[in-house]
Amino acid sequence: MKKVVFILGPTAVGKSEFAIALAKKFNGEIISADSVQVYKKLNIGSAKITDMKGVVHYGIDILEPNENFSVFDFVEYSKKKIDEISAKGKLPIVVGGTGLYIKALTEGYNLGGVSKDEALREKLEEEAKKIGLDFLYKKLQEINPQMAEKTDKNNKVRVIRALEIALSNGEKAKTETYNIDPLLIALNRTREKLYEGINARVDIMFKQGLVQEVEGLVRSGITRECQAMRAIGYKEVLDYLDGKTDLETTKNLIKQHTRNYAKRQLTFLRGMNCHMVDVENVDEAKKEIFECVERWL
Repeated sequence: MKKVVFILGPTAVGKSEFAIALAKKFNGEIISADSVQVYKKLNIGSAKITDMKGVVHYGIDILEPNENFSVFDFVEYSKKKIDEISAKGKLPIVVGGTGLYIKALTEGYNLGGVSKDEALREKLEEEAKKIGLDFLYKKLQEINPQMAEKTDKNNKVRVIRALEIALSNGEKAKTETYNIDPLLIALNRTREKLYEGINARVDIMFKQGLVQEVEGLVRSGITRECQAMRAIGYKEVLDYLDGKTDLETTKNLIKQHTRNYAKRQLTFLRGMNCHMVDVENVDEAKKEIFECVERWL
């Protein structure tokens, strides 16, 4: 079985720093498990890593902003990269806060693992434009009522994907568990410190030009219907650009939504078999992580 380390934790806890230190110590390469950093041009709002310290990273800047990326896509991509990294005699290190990605990769998950049918998807996209999303959702209700119940009828991407699955002989069963030996390490700090870090990061994003980044994406034809633009930070700025909120309210909403997301991330991680590490003291935390990985290896 291939050994894989997972460095997990809420947003703004410092996962990248610890993952890079771990990669340098144990001859590793990093796979990002971030659902926003996969997109090109979404740099500031995703807090995309800029200095990789010479460590090879995968799963960053691999898609255009108007493309979709599902849990199924992440699992398939990561399996391929884990195989490649392991074949080189290096240690695969998966880093991120998208809990569903991690759960799917380590435990298997009901992904509706039907191969993409581009022709069918184009046909459904065209129907959504001409007849409306309600029509497609009603079609889904007729074909597979159970899937319809679990699908947000206002989310075009999910309705179309659900129909794609339903029209391809229905929802697939749980995926086979990938043959890896995972070590899950979850980073955390006090809620007060974590929230301080989140608030400071959002302020920095605006100073770096988050609004201008979103304006550039809009000018290039990227709309709020695109999966990428539904991410925290981007959807709020779109509302600001549409005149729905003022700038200060936008900043506060992003901070609030990010804090709420961090709380959900921690709740998710507590339900998994993780080795929890307090990172308040960085040096002590690195020592604990290194010793944990050493024993496991």
